[in-house]
Amino acid sequence: MYQSTITITLRPSILDVQGKAVELGIHTLGMKEVENVRIGKSIQMTVNAASDDDAKRITEEACKKLLANSVMEDYSFTIKKL
Repeated sequence: MYQSTITITLRPSILDVQGKAVELGIHTLGMKEVENVRIGKSIQMTVNAASDDDAKRITEEACKKLLANSVMEDYSFTIKKL
């Protein structure tokens, strides 16, 4: 068994409206030092696989086929043996 932790973010070329709204809110609170806020998704899933390579392959396939929009989003992940 493995735990996959996946991070999905909008590509840098895509305007992150939600990130801009949060950045504005942070500035309104007086924290002018904060810049370039980007909002993303974090997904954790348990993968029942025989090896690290299998867990990586399954996680990669899930990201490509369902979890991330390849046109607008980038993803990265880590795998941890349970």
